[in-house]
Amino acid sequence: MKKPYYITTSIFYASAKPHIGNSYEGVLTDAIARYKRLTGYDVRFHTGTDEHGEKVQQNAIKNNQEPQSYVDEIALEVKRIDDLLNISYDKFVRTTNPHHKETVQKIFKKLYDNGDIYKGKYEGLYCTPCESFFTESQLVDGKCPDCGREVQTASEEAYFLKLSKYNEWLKEYIETHPNFIEPESRKNEIMNNFIIPGVQDLCISRTTFDWGIKVPFDDKHVIYVWLDALANYITFLNYDLDNDSEEFTKYWPADVHIIGKDILRFHTIYWPVILKALDLPMPKKIFGHPWVLAADSDKMSKSKGNVLYADELVHLFGTDAIRYYLLHEIPYGHDGNISYELIIERINSDLANVMGNLVNRTITMAHKYFDGIVYAPEQITAEDKELVEMAKDLKNKVEEKMEDLKIAEAIDEIFEVYRRSNKYIDEQMPWVLAKDPAQQERLKTVIYNLLEAIRTATVFLQAFLPETADKIFKQLNTQNRDIDSVNNFDGMDDGIKLNEPEVLFQRIDKEKKLQEIEETL
Repeated sequence: MKKPYYITTSIFYASAKPHIGNSYEGVLTDAIARYKRLTGYDVRFHTGTDEHGEKVQQNAIKNNQEPQSYVDEIALEVKRIDDLLNISYDKFVRTTNPHHKETVQKIFKKLYDNGDIYKGKYEGLYCTPCESFFTESQLVDGKCPDCGREVQTASEEAYFLKLSKYNEWLKEYIETHPNFIEPESRKNEIMNNFIIPGVQDLCISRTTFDWGIKVPFDDKHVIYVWLDALANYITFLNYDLDNDSEEFTKYWPADVHIIGKDILRFHTIYWPVILKALDLPMPKKIFGHPWVLAADSDKMSKSKGNVLYADELVHLFGTDAIRYYLLHEIPYGHDGNISYELIIERINSDLANVMGNLVNRTITMAHKYFDGIVYAPEQITAEDKELVEMAKDLKNKVEEKMEDLKIAEAIDEIFEVYRRSNKYIDEQMPWVLAKDPAQQERLKTVIYNLLEAIRTATVFLQAFLPETADKIFKQLNTQNRDIDSVNNFDGMDDGIKLNEPEVLFQRIDKEKKLQEIEETL
């Protein structure tokens, strides 16, 4: 039996088309899910759309649409972009799903019946885009601390979740589970800014709009979007308050929620309290990933005109080039920049020069010297040891990085094998060996070592650049792609014939490409 592994993105708020920063989360989560599948886990990967709330209703009205038809269109667009980026989700969830709505109402009623939700009156400051209430002290320069927009004074009857009741429990839980919130900086932020000062009870219903799930026993109230949205992590595992489903029993608790650092508060305060009140286990980890910023290190915004979209970037550069940039250039725990120039530089340096050039040169030499036939080496010498050992060590190195969710560093380990292979070519000079009939066995060994090093690294590349990995395996003409094939440096079968070499990534003329982009904008 494979060990279950449940991983989720946050669900995208269906108010507008997602930009590349939103898409980054899906690509990041996909890389982890693919890696876990590769290493033998029974992975369940959920992503999707959060479709209720005041902002959705307002945007639908602006577009002269009913809210349902509006979110139907947005959900299709989000799914289209996810598919374009090769995101291998197992379930695309939508909070307008009838089962989800019914279960959220049951959860609300249970929490109310247990005394964890009560009716009161809210007077405070409200940010419509974030669907969040704040106190005066939480504002930054008088504006929303999350998005920087203006807030409005709001006063209305509402239901409240008793966060304050669980403050000490939550503080102790986080302190005694050091890996619950990662990176460390995010944990410190939540503890110092919210939990240590003491959390306030959360307004959990609204009456000023009606696009949402109704409170089951008080239908003038709509259930606050964050209870609705957060519950998706269990409702789409067919959680039932009375009889746990087989799916829920198998996959819950989640191994990790991958979320943006801007919604950390909801996932590390509200969500644990909801689960505790339902007497359910906590997710094992909540990972607050950094932001993808525009080239000027500013947050992407339509009003600033600095927004990039995944589908446009894929059209310009290809899916795997964009996946590589997002996974490698947004460092662990720190925001990263993206621009056309930066993408082109990375394609040229890493994808074309390091990896593409290596694969093309090696397969071309194998065809030139041995008609593409692979010959197993008779003897590995001291000259080969560094490359061979590096390839054999790759499994442990990648596992260590992925265990800590350091995806960029895991990719670095893979590319170090490609780089060392390029250096090995320069050291061994196969073109010189080919001129000496007495060196034919040595030449066979050199070519084999290069092919096997490429194959080994590409086994791991499947988690990050699946299309490119497929193209490399096709050229290698091998089905030895699984994790167990990398243990002994013997996965290229003796006597097989390689397919013809194909260019993986063309070098891009930066100035010419930027001019073309400029002309189309």
